[in-house]
Amino acid sequence: MTETANPTIDFAAIQKVLPHRYPFLLVDKVVEFEAHKRIVAHKNVTINEPFFQGHFPGHPVMPGVLVIEALAQAGGVLTQISRGLCSSDRLFYLVKVDNVRFSRMVVPGDVLELHVGIKRVIRNMTLYTCVAKVDGNEVASAEVLCAETPKPDA
Repeated sequence: MTETANPTIDFAAIQKVLPHRYPFLLVDKVVEFEAHKRIVAHKNVTINEPFFQGHFPGHPVMPGVLVIEALAQAGGVLTQISRGLCSSDRLFYLVKVDNVRFSRMVVPGDVLELHVGIKRVIRNMTLYTCVAKVDGNEVASAEVLCAETPKPDA
């Protein structure tokens, strides 16, 4: 896939490059993409998310660990589509998360903007710089290190 300001990376294409499925696929679409550099993706947060049943009844808040997971998944999409891959024959395991900061809660109705850039690639690992935003305001940030391996059945 070539670099584009208006990519056509929709939900169906994301499912081809990530092995995650409902209820754990946390990237809905890609709105910006620069190969081997950065991506901006969206997660539409709705009251129908299963985690809201228990987190917290009467005061639904998206768990912070899922915000970080969404950022990591966006990093996986960035790496896969930068290589022109169109199948999820690779797995990306979360190895380390550093410098995590939560600035505000994410609630139903928010569009979570996932801004992820590649900071460094070391052998089979990629270090991503990540910022999550809602309405242009930062809600979380972190550095995420992921290791890439072939799928066991691939």
